[in-house]
Amino acid sequence: MLFKDILLVGLGGGVGSVARFLCQRTVSAWYPHAFPFGTLIVNFLGCFLIGFLLGFMEKASIVKPELRLLLVTGFCGGFTTFSAFAADNIQLLRDGRLIYFMLYTVGSVVLGIFATYVGLSIMK
Repeated sequence: MLFKDILLVGLGGGVGSVARFLCQRTVSAWYPHAFPFGTLIVNFLGCFLIGFLLGFMEKASIVKPELRLLLVTGFCGGFTTFSAFAADNIQLLRDGRLIYFMLYTVGSVVLGIFATYVGLSIMK
């Protein structure tokens, strides 16, 4: 069971990563700019897609964990982890956990940028 789950996430993640690469590359070719429009568009599309998929699965009562692993965890996670971040935040808001929502959002952004800076500084 675990091996099958890993394969589903890996397959979806691989396809999602390639889709992210192609999307970012296409946007950069169409509109070369210092601002990371490609990443912004990927994050927006990934958030829309994960919301659409989760909503569709909920509305259609599709609870197959394999499909969720392939499309939501795998593809959307490979396409952009920002979509998973957004979905986690929506769930926290739905659950009425406003404090956790704020801590998770601010903590993820601030600590993520700080950790990236520290990692880069260590390697210099």
